[in-house]
Amino acid sequence: MDALPAANPLPTFIDTDTTLRVKILDACGMTCTFCHNEGTPVVVDNRNLGPFQITGSSGRTSIYAATNGAAFLPATIPPDREFARTLRLMNECMGCTELHLTGGEPTLHSRLPDLVRLAVDQGYRVCMTSNGENGARQIPACADAGLDRVNFSIFGTTPEELAQVQHSRFRDTARAAAKIDALRVSIRACIDYEVRAGANIVVLDRTHIDRVHRLLDTYAPEVSVRLLNSLDHGQASIDAINDVLAQRGAVAESHHLTAGASGSRTVYRIDGGKRRVHVKWIRPVRPPALCRGCRFNNDTDCQEGFYGLRLYRDRQGAYLVGVCLQRMDLCQPIGDFLDGPLSTEILRFRRTDRDRLDADHHRTPTAFETNTHHEGNPTA
Repeated sequence: MDALPAANPLPTFIDTDTTLRVKILDACGMTCTFCHNEGTPVVVDNRNLGPFQITGSSGRTSIYAATNGAAFLPATIPPDREFARTLRLMNECMGCTELHLTGGEPTLHSRLPDLVRLAVDQGYRVCMTSNGENGARQIPACADAGLDRVNFSIFGTTPEELAQVQHSRFRDTARAAAKIDALRVSIRACIDYEVRAGANIVVLDRTHIDRVHRLLDTYAPEVSVRLLNSLDHGQASIDAINDVLAQRGAVAESHHLTAGASGSRTVYRIDGGKRRVHVKWIRPVRPPALCRGCRFNNDTDCQEGFYGLRLYRDRQGAYLVGVCLQRMDLCQPIGDFLDGPLSTEILRFRRTDRDRLDADHHRTPTAFETNTHHEGNPTA
């Protein structure tokens, strides 16, 4: 997404990736047509195994499942000793300090506050991506357990907009209206219980520009807004984001780069400097040995680059570490991953990528930066 960052030098903040994304369950009450479902097939549509279906009776989809070589169905993660042990291993061996809860829809997990508390007790900062459909019931207890932030995935401000991106069998405006109401109540719960709230807005193409403007006007005063390009819509999505920025009079303020992972962002001032909007963009970074020989290893087919580590639990109760949504065949049992060359390469990749970014931006990490996982000082 190299069209988005501004051409002029800006203050640049460099962090090192220490995030672990964990798929805590597969269930979801929405059927968004662009969902990658953390790379796994939809469980309810594939209980009989065999060739995995991409879309079944549930109407849900997993956009990479037809080609990514996924060989397991995910199971719900319980807040038990084995999960605590797994988190401890990932912290000790891979330096993971932030846990990002994903799904499916995390707020549908019946023991979500217990998962949050367990992770906090293991020393993790806990965040979550949610569509908000059950947040009103879960967020107060999660806040008490130590939840730090919720990134809400927001598509529409009207039932018609949300229904537009649901499976054709579920494009019911009454159903969509209920989902939007639940989202708004969930955002309010975050504000009331002092959990940081962000809005992730996927921009598909130019036909969605008016929708994005309405979303910005609706949510920007209350939450931190982040625009994301659609992996499945390519350049059309990037062009639409650039148009939105131009129409809001956006002025780039700073870049935020994460060494060892492809996810980065640029912060813009919009509406005459009255508010900020964050735009996520993908740096085309890939660990060389991991990606050598991969059929997606080019700037056209590799849509996410190396985004970081993901954790899954399979139907047999084993924990698996994943490194790529488009190459789920690379998932390994956690013991094999930690004892094998892949973990070593990823740790090396973090260091070399950080060294390169520091050199590119003419800076030397301070002692504080070297010994913490927070964003470093900016450099122009």
